[in-house]
Amino acid sequence: MKLLKYFLFALLIGGVFCSMSCNSDYPDETETASTDEDAVSDSLTETADADNEAELRRIFIKDGSFHVGGSEAKPIWINGTNTPWDKWNDFGGGYNDEWWDAHFAALHENGVNAVRVWINCNNGQNAVIIDENGMVSGISDKHREDLDAFFDTARRNQIYIMATLLSFDHFKGNTADRWRNMVQSKEAVDSFVTNYTLPFVNRYKDNPYLWSIDLMNEPDWVHENAECGQLAWEDLSYFFAVNTAAIRENSPILVTVGMAFPKYNADGNGYEGNKVSDEFMQVLYDNPNASLDFWSPHYYDWVGRWYGVPFTSSSYGLRSEGGWGLCDSKPAIIAETSAMGSAGYTLTEDYINAFDNGWQGVMAWTSNGVDDNGGFEELTPATRYIAEMYAELVFPLG
Repeated sequence: MKLLKYFLFALLIGGVFCSMSCNSDYPDETETASTDEDAVSDSLTETADADNEAELRRIFIKDGSFHVGGSEAKPIWINGTNTPWDKWNDFGGGYNDEWWDAHFAALHENGVNAVRVWINCNNGQNAVIIDENGMVSGISDKHREDLDAFFDTARRNQIYIMATLLSFDHFKGNTADRWRNMVQSKEAVDSFVTNYTLPFVNRYKDNPYLWSIDLMNEPDWVHENAECGQLAWEDLSYFFAVNTAAIRENSPILVTVGMAFPKYNADGNGYEGNKVSDEFMQVLYDNPNASLDFWSPHYYDWVGRWYGVPFTSSSYGLRSEGGWGLCDSKPAIIAETSAMGSAGYTLTEDYINAFDNGWQGVMAWTSNGVDDNGGFEELTPATRYIAEMYAELVFPLG
């Protein structure tokens, strides 16, 4: 009798286990392994596709000019503009992603492929957290969140961003001493690189639409103007050198400095010497990566009296003798010029003449009319014309 009970109990337990193993609600190990392998494969494929897309879209320099397309190396001309801010202090302040999204879509539709934007406008603590001694400890959470949205919006609209990190504006006003102290202290410069530049670079370096970083808008005035401190070029250029080396050693992002005019951007007669040349920076900071990738001087009509007009005459062209004196070893763009055009010429004519005289791009100030230098209506006839005439150079990847 006991034997029969044991036999029936064994049949019952065996049936339960059979039911569990055969029930369709419990996939077998082979099915589970196959599902996991498919998920990993899909994930790897998506990652590879994203990496390939980033490689294709990224702007790089080859043979002295800008290219995209990875190994296919298709030339691209910077048919650009400045949208320095929507609201002063967008990133960490009143950032409006809907406005940027709509504006970038309209710019792309009108032939614009690149925009220069001031990532950090003012002297306050809404973005970079800096103390009285110039020591930088980090950035605000809101600054980071706004930039995350912004760079996604740039990618979605296929707008390349030149991110301007600082301006001469930081060196005047109520908190100017913080920024002056930062630039004049090697320890504080290191804190800026460690706690602002590198976190920014590492967070967005895989987005190919962050094509370049402009370390400072018009540092010439920080050196020349009493209201900005009249700091020595040795301090300013040391700051540029350390930041440039760090960016180049940690990312493929291109680096430049937006000089106000060629006075401090060129060697030779009539100039004060190139304060952002490889030679000048590497004497201050012994690192071969302390080297800008391209020149990005600004032009307004007041400059023409002293250094000529870069658009209109071959005698002032980028590579001509007696011109703006820029070293031909690097490409150059005009990163600011009035959207109203230069004296006697329309902006469309300026863009055409810049193209003909060897400049690798123009970025008019501005697309959204932040001052009396014009805005969208003045800008877009020029960018549309260039995009129509040279579509393969403005949007080489379609």
